[in-house]
Amino acid sequence: MLGLAEPVLRAIKAGNYQTPTPIQSKAIPSLLEGRDLIGLAQTGTGKTAAFLLPLMHGLHQDKKARALPGTCRALILAPTRELAAQIHRSVYVYGKYVRPSCVLVVGGANPRPQMKALKAGVDICVATPGRLMDHMRSGAIRLNETHYVVLDEADQMMDLGFMPAIREILGKTAKDRQTLLFSATMPKQIRQLADQFLDKPEEISVSPRSKPAETVDQRVRLLSSGEKKNALVEILADRDVTQAIVFTRTKRGADKVCVYLRKAGLDSVAIHGNRTQGQRDRALKEFRKGKLKILVATDIAARGLDINGVSHVVNYELPNVPESYVHRIGRTGRAGATGIAISLVDPSERLHLQQIEKLIGRELISEQTPGWSPIDFSVAIGKAVKQRRRPARRRPGTSQARPKQERSGAPMRSKNRNSKKRRPKAVAGA
Repeated sequence: MLGLAEPVLRAIKAGNYQTPTPIQSKAIPSLLEGRDLIGLAQTGTGKTAAFLLPLMHGLHQDKKARALPGTCRALILAPTRELAAQIHRSVYVYGKYVRPSCVLVVGGANPRPQMKALKAGVDICVATPGRLMDHMRSGAIRLNETHYVVLDEADQMMDLGFMPAIREILGKTAKDRQTLLFSATMPKQIRQLADQFLDKPEEISVSPRSKPAETVDQRVRLLSSGEKKNALVEILADRDVTQAIVFTRTKRGADKVCVYLRKAGLDSVAIHGNRTQGQRDRALKEFRKGKLKILVATDIAARGLDINGVSHVVNYELPNVPESYVHRIGRTGRAGATGIAISLVDPSERLHLQQIEKLIGRELISEQTPGWSPIDFSVAIGKAVKQRRRPARRRPGTSQARPKQERSGAPMRSKNRNSKKRRPKAVAGA
């Protein structure tokens, strides 16, 4: 199949994979020829196998070669620890009979085992850019013998500010390398990166750009910001919710939502960048096994979490980047299953909702909130805009705003707090 070596085909068969996905069918033959590649593909399209299977084929064909101490033969970069860990697991699935040496290099974990493995030399290094740069500076690894490089989810690495590190990393790799770049979108910076580091790449685009899976039922609840927590509890307490991921914009927001859910009697755990790798791994392990019903997360979980059985995704807050919405709701409705995605939208997020609808090419179905009509929502938007535009109250006849103390009726204080109050002069004869 697709010209792959026999041990690789055996691993595919052992994993019960039957038919190659579109990106695999298009990418693998070109990669076996040694060509550079740009792949535009969403999460869940099978691109991990698209770049790992040719890599396993190459390692098998060159099985007598060994990585030199302090080097890696192949480097795979991912934006988040979770995605890197998922790729690391896939290496052992697709390399079951090739048996490559592989190390996972991510932050939040003890660096010493990583350094030990790197200094011995490995076939494959799966890494996040920040921690890899730390090991490069310490001398634990050099990349001059790296001839196969994969940038997975390149657009998210750009959003997370990794582009300077990626340029430096690619500049240290072998000149005759084969380079693969996978991205959901192709912003200007990604195109510049491809032009600089890829040699006459083949471009492959699969699946409609930024389109959610048809198996996901997308809904919207229009409500005020103060009603979100109660609405979230109501949704998650439903018996139809077997497993759910709740997305927030910030780490602090994720913690607050998690605390509120626990007080409401709903067992949940938060994962975000401030949690240690051990904490994140334990939470994901319990969630995968079904011991945990609710996971509250920032966008680190929007890509790289391949967990079947997630019945609901709830956007407690809409993302600032419309494409992130597609990745978030892609955590449900996987492997042909159905799923439900509910977004809680307050008036301040109306613009984000419009941008998302424009991106996916459709209006989202409004799930009516009791006591809250579209007219009320429009009025609330008008009030929010009016409050943002309201100027400070001004003194009559002047262009200056009234001081805060004067507006509140509080007495004005002297600017010089250290000045002493003047005492009345003594009266003669007193």
